[in-house]
Amino acid sequence: MHADLATLAQERPLRMVLVNAGEPDTLTWSGLYQPLRLAAKVLGPERLHVDVRSPDKFTGDPGRHWHLVLLAADESEAGLRPANSRALIERCRAAPFWGGIGAGVLWLADAGVLQGVRAALPWALYPDVNAQAEQALLSPHLYEIDANRLTCCGGAASVDFALTLVDLLFGATAQAQVKEILCVDRVRGPDERQRVALQARFGVLQPKLTEAVALMEANIEEPLSTDDIAQLAGISRRQLERLFKQYLGSLPSRYYLELRLRRARQLLLDTNHSIVQVGLMCGFSSGSHFSTAFGALFGNTPREERQRKLAQ
Repeated sequence: MHADLATLAQERPLRMVLVNAGEPDTLTWSGLYQPLRLAAKVLGPERLHVDVRSPDKFTGDPGRHWHLVLLAADESEAGLRPANSRALIERCRAAPFWGGIGAGVLWLADAGVLQGVRAALPWALYPDVNAQAEQALLSPHLYEIDANRLTCCGGAASVDFALTLVDLLFGATAQAQVKEILCVDRVRGPDERQRVALQARFGVLQPKLTEAVALMEANIEEPLSTDDIAQLAGISRRQLERLFKQYLGSLPSRYYLELRLRRARQLLLDTNHSIVQVGLMCGFSSGSHFSTAFGALFGNTPREERQRKLAQ
């Protein structure tokens, strides 16, 4: 279990409030609410209590104590700022664990309450980020759990995020029951990226960076060398390394390796290819190198990853 959520899982019942600051029929909202609603039904009221509030009704009820508060809004609502936003954010922060989904992440970041926190901001909202929000560690991942702060980019990722919370708080059996009801086969992990986040954030300002990443993504089975990527992108190796260090916090070789390993992990979970085949498909000619690199990044071996899938 995630270390920071372990204490939350001991609460009986665990009291969760979802604040819907957008429209009720959006994917961002329903993807968050439905799995948690079903989890409460499966577990019973003595284990989990989920309440839904609008922003005005939530701020008007300061007497209740909630263990987890999540503020959700759709990307299309990004320009809205509720008149009682300050009170709303303070009510969120009063809970031991709290965060935002979709445009709710931007609201919290704009308010300066995510400084130094990894936050999964929807890629479409990067142009709306102000100077205050830039102090958050904006992440291109689907969702982030950083200490007591939880954020998700919304959309379809809301389902993955909600199901991950069910697993972390109540275990794999509870998650499996909800997955079966929803006909969900696989839950995407927090390390998976929003596919267009890089292009959205850096595409105009750093076209060489996005071109280099696109080359990497197109050459997984037969990886290119760093020199080859630099040459194809039309810059020097030193310039390429400087771009990756400045904007992605990594060397090109390291970023490329992690990209291939994440693809390998996806293939292990989504296909029936053998572990040897998966390694070869992701550019690893040595099985031992594949296993060692995979373990260093994910904390378990490719064989253990495959066994985890079979056990679900």
